[in-house]
Amino acid sequence: MSSTQESVIVSVTQQPVAARAQSPDRLGFVVFITAAAALGGFLFGYDSSVINGAVSGIQARFGIGDGVTGLIVSSALLGSAVGAALAGRFADRYGRIRVMKAAAVLFALSAVGSMLPFSAWDLAAWRVLGGAAIGIASVIAPTYIAEVAPTRYRGRLASFQQAAIVLGIAVSQLVNWLLAEAADGDTRGSLLGLEAWQWMLGICVLPAVLYFVMSAMIPESPRFLISAGRLDEARSVLREVEGEGTDTEARIAEIRGLIASDHRPRFRDLLGGRAGLLPIVWVGIGLSVFQQLVGINVIFYYSSILWQSVGIDQSNSLMISFIGSVINIAGTVIAVLLVDRIGRKPLALIGSAGMAVTLGAAAWAFSSATGTGDDVTLPDLQGTVALVSANLFVLFFALSWGVVVWVMLGEMFPNRIRAAALSVAASAQWLANWAITVSFPAMSRWNLSATYALYAAFALGSMVFVARFMKETKGIRLEDMG
Repeated sequence: MSSTQESVIVSVTQQPVAARAQSPDRLGFVVFITAAAALGGFLFGYDSSVINGAVSGIQARFGIGDGVTGLIVSSALLGSAVGAALAGRFADRYGRIRVMKAAAVLFALSAVGSMLPFSAWDLAAWRVLGGAAIGIASVIAPTYIAEVAPTRYRGRLASFQQAAIVLGIAVSQLVNWLLAEAADGDTRGSLLGLEAWQWMLGICVLPAVLYFVMSAMIPESPRFLISAGRLDEARSVLREVEGEGTDTEARIAEIRGLIASDHRPRFRDLLGGRAGLLPIVWVGIGLSVFQQLVGINVIFYYSSILWQSVGIDQSNSLMISFIGSVINIAGTVIAVLLVDRIGRKPLALIGSAGMAVTLGAAAWAFSSATGTGDDVTLPDLQGTVALVSANLFVLFFALSWGVVVWVMLGEMFPNRIRAAALSVAASAQWLANWAITVSFPAMSRWNLSATYALYAAFALGSMVFVARFMKETKGIRLEDMG
């Protein structure tokens, strides 16, 4: 998330009580434009996880080893970091809608290029392009939603983005399984002249086109219109989303004042203390890094080849991946229901403990694998434990760290450094994600059980970190964070 995004969300949500009391006459229209923007989140989830089903086909097609496989899968993350860093700046210069359309075009180009690669490195380049679109979508959708949603409904409408991401993950795994089934259970099976894995990557062009069309149907953000001096258009949009009874002149004056008073913190604002950065910034970095070091994205990016590596055929491995993505949705719903009731810290501790136990169980189960190469099996008991523990791991992550970390990063920092601190923490998260993703193929080939034992150790470390350093933010106003 960029500093522009966070400053927008913070400044727009700090509205007077009179404005918050209003409700839109056209809530259905607001839901529609929110859902249209959240299509970026759907593509975020879909494009980042669809590679899961294609990995084995890519390895066989290009004859690549674990190192190159890790680079191809993780290449999108590098593009994501760049896209996220630039999205806010472009959105302020060219408008939210134009940036959405640009992201849709990048998604479409990446899908077509990934479907028809000439080599493994060509494929990696197209994945970087898709990653840039993911990074843009991760910033522009929540920014737009925060700016158009009436305050009374903002929390629920903002949840569309996270719901769209986990839905995109689930749909990608379902599509992967259906395509593999159509190709007789083989990701290299032929479908209309192409291999199944190529269709897995290419079919993303369909939601990308829909995203472009939907982006063309929704209005520009009133905040951008006001900053660009397009006041008549801003008045029209404000009436559409906040109701005909809205005092548009007062709202324009209010937004102008917020824009003029925006504080754009710099990296130097984060410096302090013996460790170079302020302690609260290190806590944010720690939360971001631990979220990735437990290995959650191994499940989303590699679960199909993970299960194949212990003797499960391609079709069933893809179905297991789909089941895991459905569990991810269920866990996210649980987190949304609990995070404001029991608090952030208790939920994170519950998740850490659950992840440590389930990852430890998976490590024990994988230690019983027998055979070599493509002829590897697990005993029945250990196979059942591995399957159940992996899915419970996804559940514990989704109902805790998957949501809590993003809630904390949006709340825990003082106003004067929030945007800059969140950018640093988010960058650390991308880097940790990349490190885990690029290293897993080689580590799993070396010792799958030890790899999961390492993730379990990180889960235990996250529990200690939360207990010692994380402060509860439930019920505390943003203005009182310090």
